[in-house]
Amino acid sequence: MENTKLGETTQEIKQIDTRATSVNIIGKVIHYAGIYAVALLFLLAGIILQSFGIINNFLTTQNMMNILDAVSMLGIVAVGMAFVTYSGHFADLSVPTTMALTGIIAVHMLQYGFLPAIIAAVMAGLLIGLINAVAVGKYKANPIIWTLAVNYVTLGVIRLVWVNKQIYPDMIAKTQRASDLFDSIYRLRFFNKIALPLVILIVLTFVLNFVMKRTKFGMQLKMTGSAQKAARFSGINTERIIGMAFIICALTATLAGLTITSLSRVGAWYNGTGYDFKAVTSIVIGGMTLAGGRGTIIGVLGGVLIIGLMNNIMTLLGVGTFSQDMIRGLIFILVVGINAKSLRSMGRDDA
Repeated sequence: MENTKLGETTQEIKQIDTRATSVNIIGKVIHYAGIYAVALLFLLAGIILQSFGIINNFLTTQNMMNILDAVSMLGIVAVGMAFVTYSGHFADLSVPTTMALTGIIAVHMLQYGFLPAIIAAVMAGLLIGLINAVAVGKYKANPIIWTLAVNYVTLGVIRLVWVNKQIYPDMIAKTQRASDLFDSIYRLRFFNKIALPLVILIVLTFVLNFVMKRTKFGMQLKMTGSAQKAARFSGINTERIIGMAFIICALTATLAGLTITSLSRVGAWYNGTGYDFKAVTSIVIGGMTLAGGRGTIIGVLGGVLIIGLMNNIMTLLGVGTFSQDMIRGLIFILVVGINAKSLRSMGRDDA
Protein backbone atom coordinates (compact mmCIF):
# COMPACT_ATOMS: atom_id res chain seq x y z
CA MET A 1 0.00 0.00 0.00
CA GLU A 2 2.79 2.35 0.95
CA ASN A 3 4.65 1.51 -2.29
CA THR A 4 1.53 2.34 -4.29
CA LYS A 5 1.22 5.71 -2.59
CA LEU A 6 4.90 6.41 -3.17
CA GLY A 7 4.54 5.61 -6.85
CA GLU A 8 1.51 7.88 -7.14
CA THR A 9 3.39 10.70 -5.40
CA THR A 10 6.37 10.31 -7.73
CA GLN A 11 4.07 10.43 -10.74
CA GLU A 12 2.43 13.59 -9.42
CA ILE A 13 5.84 15.26 -8.95
CA LYS A 14 6.79 14.41 -12.52
CA GLN A 15 3.52 15.95 -13.74
CA ILE A 16 4.09 19.09 -11.65
CA ASP A 17 7.71 19.49 -12.86
CA THR A 18 7.24 21.55 -16.00
CA ARG A 19 10.93 22.18 -16.73
CA ALA A 20 12.04 21.57 -20.28
CA THR A 21 13.90 18.28 -20.64
CA SER A 22 15.16 18.73 -24.19
CA VAL A 23 18.93 19.01 -24.37
CA ASN A 24 20.42 21.42 -26.93
CA ILE A 25 22.82 19.89 -29.43
CA ILE A 26 25.82 22.05 -28.49
CA GLY A 27 25.38 21.14 -24.83
CA LYS A 28 25.31 17.43 -25.69
CA VAL A 29 28.50 17.79 -27.73
CA ILE A 30 30.26 19.53 -24.84
CA HIS A 31 29.16 16.88 -22.33
CA TYR A 32 29.31 13.66 -24.29
CA ALA A 33 31.28 13.96 -27.52
CA GLY A 34 34.48 14.84 -25.72
CA ILE A 35 36.40 18.06 -25.45
CA TYR A 36 39.15 16.65 -27.66
CA ALA A 37 36.70 16.57 -30.57
CA VAL A 38 36.40 20.35 -30.17
CA ALA A 39 40.21 20.63 -30.04
CA LEU A 40 40.34 18.66 -33.29
CA LEU A 41 37.95 21.19 -34.87
CA PHE A 42 40.32 24.02 -33.92
CA LEU A 43 43.22 22.06 -35.41
CA LEU A 44 41.27 21.55 -38.64
CA ALA A 45 40.39 25.25 -38.69
CA GLY A 46 44.08 26.11 -38.54
CA ILE A 47 44.86 23.68 -41.35
CA ILE A 48 42.08 25.16 -43.52
CA LEU A 49 43.26 28.72 -42.86
CA GLN A 50 46.78 27.71 -43.86
CA SER A 51 45.58 25.95 -47.01
CA PHE A 52 43.87 29.16 -48.14
CA GLY A 53 46.99 31.18 -47.40
CA ILE A 54 45.35 33.19 -44.62
CA ILE A 55 47.98 32.09 -42.07
CA ASN A 56 51.44 30.62 -42.52
CA ASN A 57 53.47 27.90 -40.79
CA PHE A 58 50.61 26.54 -38.69
CA LEU A 59 50.98 22.86 -39.43
CA THR A 60 54.70 22.61 -38.77
CA THR A 61 56.56 20.59 -36.15
CA GLN A 62 58.03 23.75 -34.66
CA ASN A 63 54.65 25.48 -34.34
CA MET A 64 53.03 22.40 -32.80
CA MET A 65 55.84 22.27 -30.24
CA ASN A 66 55.39 26.00 -29.63
CA ILE A 67 51.71 25.38 -28.85
CA LEU A 68 52.57 22.59 -26.41
CA ASP A 69 55.26 24.73 -24.75
CA ALA A 70 52.82 27.62 -24.41
CA VAL A 71 50.05 25.53 -22.86
CA SER A 72 52.31 23.63 -20.47
CA MET A 73 52.46 26.42 -17.87
CA LEU A 74 48.74 27.16 -18.18
CA GLY A 75 48.03 23.46 -17.89
CA ILE A 76 50.07 23.14 -14.70
CA VAL A 77 48.03 25.96 -13.16
CA ALA A 78 44.69 24.66 -14.47
CA VAL A 79 44.98 21.05 -13.25
CA GLY A 80 45.65 22.35 -9.74
CA MET A 81 42.95 25.01 -9.75
CA ALA A 82 40.51 22.37 -11.01
CA PHE A 83 40.51 20.90 -7.49
CA VAL A 84 39.23 24.21 -6.10
CA THR A 85 36.50 24.34 -8.76
CA TYR A 86 35.64 20.67 -8.19
CA SER A 87 35.25 21.38 -4.47
CA GLY A 88 32.51 23.90 -5.28
CA HIS A 89 34.61 26.99 -4.54
CA PHE A 90 34.86 28.44 -8.06
CA ALA A 91 38.52 29.53 -8.33
CA ASP A 92 41.66 30.65 -6.52
CA LEU A 93 42.34 34.22 -7.62
CA SER A 94 45.59 34.41 -5.65
CA VAL A 95 47.29 32.23 -8.27
CA PRO A 96 48.96 35.09 -10.26
CA THR A 97 50.82 36.56 -7.29
CA THR A 98 51.57 33.09 -5.92
CA MET A 99 53.38 32.45 -9.20
CA ALA A 100 55.15 35.81 -9.02
CA LEU A 101 56.16 35.57 -5.35
CA THR A 102 57.47 32.01 -5.52
CA GLY A 103 59.46 32.86 -8.66
CA ILE A 104 61.00 35.95 -7.04
CA ILE A 105 61.86 34.05 -3.86
CA ALA A 106 63.49 31.30 -5.88
CA VAL A 107 65.66 33.83 -7.75
CA HIS A 108 66.51 35.67 -4.53
CA MET A 109 67.55 32.42 -2.82
CA LEU A 110 69.79 31.31 -5.71
CA GLN A 111 72.63 33.00 -3.84
CA TYR A 112 72.48 30.01 -1.46
CA GLY A 113 72.22 27.41 -4.22
CA PHE A 114 69.65 25.85 -6.52
CA LEU A 115 68.11 23.38 -4.05
CA PRO A 116 67.57 25.96 -1.25
CA ALA A 117 65.95 28.24 -3.85
CA ILE A 118 63.45 25.55 -4.89
CA ILE A 119 62.69 24.60 -1.28
CA ALA A 120 62.11 28.25 -0.30
CA ALA A 121 59.75 28.75 -3.26
CA VAL A 122 57.74 25.62 -2.42
CA MET A 123 57.49 26.66 1.23
CA ALA A 124 56.22 30.11 0.21
CA GLY A 125 53.60 28.59 -2.09
CA LEU A 126 52.59 26.12 0.62
CA LEU A 127 52.16 29.00 3.10
CA ILE A 128 49.78 30.83 0.75
CA GLY A 129 47.86 27.60 0.19
CA LEU A 130 47.57 27.01 3.95
CA ILE A 131 46.31 30.56 4.52
CA ASN A 132 43.61 30.06 1.88
CA ALA A 133 42.83 26.60 3.23
CA VAL A 134 42.20 27.86 6.76
CA ALA A 135 40.27 30.96 5.71
CA VAL A 136 37.98 29.27 3.19
CA GLY A 137 37.89 25.73 4.57
CA LYS A 138 37.66 26.39 8.30
CA TYR A 139 36.25 29.91 8.57
CA LYS A 140 34.03 29.73 5.46
CA ALA A 141 35.37 32.92 3.87
CA ASN A 142 33.98 33.71 0.41
CA PRO A 143 36.56 32.07 -1.91
CA ILE A 144 36.44 34.78 -4.57
CA ILE A 145 36.67 37.76 -2.21
CA TRP A 146 39.25 36.10 0.06
CA THR A 147 41.65 34.87 -2.63
CA LEU A 148 41.36 38.18 -4.50
CA ALA A 149 42.31 39.97 -1.26
CA VAL A 150 45.25 37.58 -0.77
CA ASN A 151 46.29 38.32 -4.35
CA TYR A 152 46.47 42.06 -3.65
CA VAL A 153 48.18 41.61 -0.26
CA THR A 154 50.81 39.37 -1.83
CA LEU A 155 51.32 41.88 -4.63
CA GLY A 156 51.81 44.59 -2.00
CA VAL A 157 54.40 42.45 -0.18
CA ILE A 158 56.32 41.89 -3.42
CA ARG A 159 56.40 45.59 -4.25
CA LEU A 160 57.28 46.57 -0.68
CA VAL A 161 60.11 44.08 -0.20
CA TRP A 162 61.63 44.25 -3.67
CA VAL A 163 60.60 47.88 -4.37
CA ASN A 164 59.26 47.03 -7.83
CA LYS A 165 62.71 45.83 -8.87
CA GLN A 166 63.26 42.99 -11.29
CA ILE A 167 65.87 40.47 -10.15
CA TYR A 168 67.86 38.25 -12.48
CA PRO A 169 69.08 34.70 -11.77
CA ASP A 170 72.50 35.17 -13.41
CA MET A 171 73.14 38.26 -11.25
CA ILE A 172 71.90 36.77 -7.96
CA ALA A 173 73.36 33.25 -8.16
CA LYS A 174 76.79 32.81 -6.61
CA THR A 175 77.70 30.01 -9.00
CA GLN A 176 77.10 29.52 -12.69
CA ARG A 177 75.80 26.02 -12.00
CA ALA A 178 72.93 27.34 -9.85
CA SER A 179 71.98 29.80 -12.57
CA ASP A 180 72.17 27.13 -15.29
CA LEU A 181 70.05 24.70 -13.28
CA PHE A 182 67.38 27.34 -12.77
CA ASP A 183 67.51 28.13 -16.50
CA SER A 184 66.97 24.46 -17.29
CA ILE A 185 63.58 24.33 -15.51
CA TYR A 186 62.02 25.66 -18.71
CA ARG A 187 64.73 24.91 -21.28
CA LEU A 188 65.64 21.30 -20.51
CA ARG A 189 64.40 19.14 -23.37
CA PHE A 190 64.17 15.39 -23.66
CA PHE A 191 65.24 14.03 -27.06
CA ASN A 192 65.83 17.69 -28.03
CA LYS A 193 62.07 18.08 -28.46
CA ILE A 194 59.97 17.55 -25.34
CA ALA A 195 60.30 20.35 -22.77
CA LEU A 196 60.44 19.62 -19.03
CA PRO A 197 57.27 21.68 -18.25
CA LEU A 198 55.32 19.52 -20.71
CA VAL A 199 56.58 16.38 -18.96
CA ILE A 200 55.57 17.89 -15.61
CA LEU A 201 52.10 18.66 -16.99
CA ILE A 202 51.61 15.12 -18.32
CA VAL A 203 52.71 13.57 -15.00
CA LEU A 204 50.48 15.96 -13.01
CA THR A 205 47.52 15.22 -15.28
CA PHE A 206 47.63 11.47 -14.71
CA VAL A 207 48.50 11.68 -11.01
CA LEU A 208 45.87 14.30 -10.17
CA ASN A 209 43.24 12.61 -12.35
CA PHE A 210 43.88 9.40 -10.41
CA VAL A 211 43.64 11.29 -7.10
CA MET A 212 40.38 12.93 -8.13
CA LYS A 213 38.66 9.83 -9.52
CA ARG A 214 40.21 6.81 -7.79
CA THR A 215 41.00 7.78 -4.22
CA LYS A 216 38.98 8.27 -1.04
CA PHE A 217 39.98 11.92 -1.01
CA GLY A 218 38.69 12.34 -4.56
CA MET A 219 35.35 10.74 -3.73
CA GLN A 220 34.98 12.96 -0.66
CA LEU A 221 35.95 15.99 -2.74
CA LYS A 222 33.22 15.13 -5.24
CA MET A 223 30.63 14.84 -2.48
CA THR A 224 31.80 18.10 -0.95
CA GLY A 225 31.55 19.89 -4.28
CA SER A 226 28.17 18.40 -5.13
CA ALA A 227 26.49 18.94 -1.75
CA GLN A 228 28.70 20.29 1.02
CA LYS A 229 26.09 20.12 3.79
CA ALA A 230 25.16 16.54 2.94
CA ALA A 231 28.85 15.60 2.84
CA ARG A 232 29.40 17.13 6.27
CA PHE A 233 26.37 15.34 7.74
CA SER A 234 27.67 12.04 6.32
CA GLY A 235 30.84 12.38 8.38
CA ILE A 236 33.24 13.88 5.82
CA ASN A 237 35.67 16.45 7.20
CA THR A 238 34.78 19.05 4.57
CA GLU A 239 37.10 21.64 6.12
CA ARG A 240 40.10 19.38 5.51
CA ILE A 241 38.94 18.39 2.02
CA ILE A 242 38.43 22.02 0.91
CA GLY A 243 41.73 23.02 2.50
CA MET A 244 43.59 20.28 0.60
CA ALA A 245 42.08 21.53 -2.67
CA PHE A 246 43.53 25.02 -2.08
CA ILE A 247 46.91 23.59 -1.06
CA ILE A 248 47.10 21.50 -4.26
CA CYS A 249 46.22 24.63 -6.26
CA ALA A 250 48.95 26.66 -4.54
CA LEU A 251 51.59 23.98 -5.13
CA THR A 252 50.83 23.70 -8.86
CA ALA A 253 50.87 27.51 -9.07
CA THR A 254 54.33 27.36 -7.49
CA LEU A 255 55.53 24.94 -10.16
CA ALA A 256 54.13 27.24 -12.85
CA GLY A 257 55.73 30.24 -11.16
CA LEU A 258 59.16 28.59 -11.22
CA THR A 259 58.62 27.69 -14.88
CA ILE A 260 57.58 31.15 -16.06
CA THR A 261 60.40 32.78 -14.09
CA SER A 262 62.87 30.38 -15.66
CA LEU A 263 61.42 31.19 -19.09
CA SER A 264 61.67 34.96 -18.68
CA ARG A 265 64.97 34.78 -16.71
CA VAL A 266 63.62 37.45 -14.39
CA GLY A 267 61.81 37.52 -11.07
CA ALA A 268 59.11 40.19 -11.28
CA TRP A 269 55.70 41.07 -9.81
CA TYR A 270 53.95 40.72 -13.15
CA ASN A 271 54.89 37.06 -13.74
CA GLY A 272 51.65 35.10 -13.62
CA THR A 273 49.35 37.97 -14.58
CA GLY A 274 46.18 36.67 -16.24
CA TYR A 275 46.75 33.00 -15.47
CA ASP A 276 43.82 32.90 -13.06
CA PHE A 277 41.22 33.76 -15.70
CA LYS A 278 42.92 31.65 -18.38
CA ALA A 279 42.93 28.67 -16.04
CA VAL A 280 39.24 29.09 -15.13
CA THR A 281 38.37 29.41 -18.81
CA SER A 282 40.26 26.18 -19.57
CA ILE A 283 38.52 24.42 -16.68
CA VAL A 284 35.04 25.49 -17.82
CA ILE A 285 35.72 24.74 -21.49
CA GLY A 286 37.04 21.35 -20.35
CA GLY A 287 33.61 20.45 -18.99
CA MET A 288 34.04 21.10 -15.25
CA THR A 289 31.09 23.01 -13.82
CA LEU A 290 31.61 25.98 -11.52
CA ALA A 291 28.97 24.49 -9.19
CA GLY A 292 31.47 21.78 -8.28
CA GLY A 293 31.47 17.99 -8.19
CA ARG A 294 31.51 17.41 -11.95
CA GLY A 295 34.32 17.13 -14.49
CA THR A 296 37.71 15.48 -14.95
CA ILE A 297 41.35 16.52 -15.08
CA ILE A 298 41.61 14.89 -18.52
CA GLY A 299 38.81 17.18 -19.68
CA VAL A 300 40.58 20.22 -18.20
CA LEU A 301 43.69 19.28 -20.18
CA GLY A 302 41.53 19.31 -23.31
CA GLY A 303 40.31 22.80 -22.40
CA VAL A 304 43.92 23.94 -22.01
CA LEU A 305 44.76 22.52 -25.44
CA ILE A 306 41.83 24.41 -26.99
CA ILE A 307 43.03 27.67 -25.42
CA GLY A 308 46.52 27.02 -26.79
CA LEU A 309 45.28 26.29 -30.31
CA MET A 310 42.95 29.29 -30.25
CA ASN A 311 45.71 31.65 -29.04
CA ASN A 312 48.14 30.35 -31.66
CA ILE A 313 45.66 30.79 -34.52
CA MET A 314 44.74 34.30 -33.38
CA THR A 315 48.42 35.24 -33.12
CA LEU A 316 49.11 33.95 -36.64
CA LEU A 317 46.08 35.95 -37.83
CA GLY A 318 47.60 39.08 -36.29
CA VAL A 319 44.95 39.50 -33.61
CA GLY A 320 46.24 41.78 -30.82
CA THR A 321 46.59 40.83 -27.15
CA PHE A 322 43.64 42.93 -25.99
CA SER A 323 41.42 41.50 -28.71
CA GLN A 324 42.46 37.98 -27.71
CA ASP A 325 41.49 38.72 -24.11
CA MET A 326 38.09 39.96 -25.28
CA ILE A 327 37.52 36.86 -27.40
CA ARG A 328 38.50 34.56 -24.51
CA GLY A 329 36.06 36.42 -22.28
CA LEU A 330 33.23 36.02 -24.79
CA ILE A 331 33.98 32.31 -25.17
CA PHE A 332 33.97 31.92 -21.39
CA ILE A 333 30.55 33.57 -21.14
CA LEU A 334 29.21 31.46 -24.02
CA VAL A 335 30.45 28.15 -22.60
CA VAL A 336 29.20 28.92 -19.08
CA GLY A 337 25.78 29.84 -20.50
CA ILE A 338 25.54 26.71 -22.63
CA ASN A 339 26.76 24.53 -19.78
CA ALA A 340 24.23 25.98 -17.33
CA LYS A 341 21.37 25.69 -19.82
CA SER A 342 22.14 22.09 -20.75
CA LEU A 343 22.43 21.03 -17.10
CA ARG A 344 19.15 22.68 -16.19
CA SER A 345 17.43 21.11 -19.18
CA MET A 346 18.51 17.73 -17.78
CA GLY A 347 16.96 18.63 -14.42
CA ARG A 348 20.13 19.82 -12.68
CA ASP A 349 19.30 23.25 -11.28
CA ASP A 350 22.57 23.54 -9.35
CA ALA A 351 24.59 24.23 -12.51
